[in-house]
Amino acid sequence: MTATLAAWSVRRYGSPDQLVPVSRPIPAPGPGEVLIRIRASAVSRADGMMRAGTPRFARLFLGLRRPRHDLVGTCLSGEVVATGPDVTRFAEGDEVFGEAGLTFGANASHICLRETGVLMPKPASLSHEEAAVMCDGPLTSLNFLREVADLRAGERVLILGAAGSLGSAAVQIAAAMGAEVTGTCSARNAGMVADLGAGRVIDYTTEDFTRRPERYDVIYDTLGVSSFAKARGSLAPSGRYVCPVLELGLLGAMLRTAIAGARKARFSATGLLKPDVLRPMLATLVEMAEDGRLAPVIGRVYPLDDLPEAHRHVETGHKRGNVVVV
Repeated sequence: MTATLAAWSVRRYGSPDQLVPVSRPIPAPGPGEVLIRIRASAVSRADGMMRAGTPRFARLFLGLRRPRHDLVGTCLSGEVVATGPDVTRFAEGDEVFGEAGLTFGANASHICLRETGVLMPKPASLSHEEAAVMCDGPLTSLNFLREVADLRAGERVLILGAAGSLGSAAVQIAAAMGAEVTGTCSARNAGMVADLGAGRVIDYTTEDFTRRPERYDVIYDTLGVSSFAKARGSLAPSGRYVCPVLELGLLGAMLRTAIAGARKARFSATGLLKPDVLRPMLATLVEMAEDGRLAPVIGRVYPLDDLPEAHRHVETGHKRGNVVVV
């Protein structure tokens, strides 16, 4: 009998109801590939947006009428169970974590990935659940804070959505970089955000940060809940507004501020950066995790069979930290 993998497919853009369980033959790793038995995988807001095909211009990359690759999930952790010819970085039995990229398929029992892709040895200090989310919030936030915003020690940073997957990582990373951190979240998450390293916490349900007198060198809008136009008045004279959610308004602000003005709007598609760029960032995050400066926040863990429910929870917009399926 041919061994099969369990996975989830989405054949048309839409709600979590479009997710369908599928069984397919377990692939044999080709040259330079490793076969991974997945122990945990992330369910992120970005995964939900790709499932829904939003924003619509993203379909230029994902598939115009329907997803080009029907399996879902990007970030994972597991162990190598077979290697193809010419593999040198990994061996059978190695624990690894990484991402599937735009081929997707991480919300499954097995996956084949190239050893030269975004794939790293899993440190013993991280559980599979924690390692599975490292390529989501921590990797994106390190890229945005260090590379896109060019955050420096002593600068003031405001993190919008500080209790989510990107935000909870960003608070820890910014604090480790020596910045003065302020985060926005609901009152129920204020204690957690403060414990992660925020010197100030703003309850977004009762206060509008734009009406406060503070000015920030960096505003990191992890959810796209604000805009450069709204946040501009809260930026220092040479402040930077950065956001991983690319909408037309942000694109226009980037073009305008690239030409004129000291305050800047910036964006980066972290997941589209080359593996040779992302792997050193992940090495930095692993070092931070091993010395206690970074601890991924796991809000909920679902069995793989309940992936649609995990997507529904993420879509509420009120998840705490990261959501994982095992």
